[in-house]
Amino acid sequence: MVSVLLLILAAGTVSAHGASLSSGSREPIRVPTWLFLSTGGAAVGASFLLASFVTDRQFIRQLHQWGFPIHAENSHVAVTAGRVIGLVGYVTVLVIGFIGPSTPQTNVAILLVWVGWWAGLAMTSYLLGNTWQTLNPLSTIALVLPSLNRRYPDSYGAWPSVIGLLALIWIEVISPLAADPQLLATAVVAYSVVTLFGVVIFGRDTWFDKADPVERVFRYYGRVAPIGNTGRKIKFRLFGMDLSVPRLVDDFDEVAFIIALLWGTTFDGFVTTPGWRGLTEPLVAAGVPPQLLYPVALLAGFGLFFGIYLIAVELSRRTAETYLQSRMVAIQFAPPLLAIAAGYHFAHYLGYFLELAPALWLAFLSPFSDPGTVPVYQPPSWFGGVGIAAVVIGHLVAIWVAHAAAYDLFPSRIQAIRSQYPFIAVMVFYTMTSLWVITRPEVALPYI
Repeated sequence: MVSVLLLILAAGTVSAHGASLSSGSREPIRVPTWLFLSTGGAAVGASFLLASFVTDRQFIRQLHQWGFPIHAENSHVAVTAGRVIGLVGYVTVLVIGFIGPSTPQTNVAILLVWVGWWAGLAMTSYLLGNTWQTLNPLSTIALVLPSLNRRYPDSYGAWPSVIGLLALIWIEVISPLAADPQLLATAVVAYSVVTLFGVVIFGRDTWFDKADPVERVFRYYGRVAPIGNTGRKIKFRLFGMDLSVPRLVDDFDEVAFIIALLWGTTFDGFVTTPGWRGLTEPLVAAGVPPQLLYPVALLAGFGLFFGIYLIAVELSRRTAETYLQSRMVAIQFAPPLLAIAAGYHFAHYLGYFLELAPALWLAFLSPFSDPGTVPVYQPPSWFGGVGIAAVVIGHLVAIWVAHAAAYDLFPSRIQAIRSQYPFIAVMVFYTMTSLWVITRPEVALPYI
């Protein structure tokens, strides 16, 4: 915790990037970058050393199983209300997107999607619990659709959701979806057509469980939260303790989705840094088509993050001296990365959400008119420390969950500790990358 406080004090003023709606910008940290990043990496490494002293399997198991049920009455009423709210929001996005104000800062469709949904609702998923499974309007519409119930190919696995998530990230970055309400509404219609077509072919449960990227994002984020469903009960537990029990991923395809989620948010911030601009300018000057920069960088970064993780898997098998297959090690240590993804998402979008929440409220009050003046909340100068703390805390939770996962996987105490060495190195790399991105000044996307 001392390291976290040092990071907050060193951070200066930092605000999260939020597409083209936010009027704020990140400012550079006021200490040497190498010192700041090494402090973050050291905090992660030191927390692993502290966790290593806890070797009592029963204590670890009790800590992960600790919690108490929350009695929720009239759950069917809450589900019905949630579905109605989701449908109302969906219709609002389509109607206001096509015929509402053209100014993005005053159009409720733009604000509802980016501020209310992708920033606000996503944060509630890992802070409170996943409500998207109820609010999802396409899932509600799918209840009344017929289905051919074709068999979903086992070879597909979660790969359609991986490809879909990367495609959505690319479209969000390179297209003016945050500035053009009609284009956003058109994209929502296109996504709806693809989703409902998949539902008709394979069935509602199968499609949303395996192929839909948005549903999987919120489902995974919900496992980080302290509140979640356990059968018919709602239970309160510690943050991140439900990431591996029961097992969240079953094969490399689901591991790849977690890596894509982690890299996607990092990529969204990275392309607004001066470092990205400095990297692209000489490439374009050398004749590289600007249109290739973003998709190539997105895929290359995903490949780098995924490749580093797979290398860590093999190194972990060597350091632990185990005969366990790579698949078993990979799926055991992947869920803790969701805590890192949640921490970075929070750091990336909290300031953006708070800044534009007043504009969203005003747009709801007058959805068909343009008020001209948009109210914006300006966070205080110390607010950047909140994002820094979120990144570091996300990594600390991930380290503990990985520590517990190691004791679930390996019978020997020494094996469990040694197996974590490569993954701690990977987490240090992810930590320093995330901290570097959120503390760089924000610039306009080049060549877009």
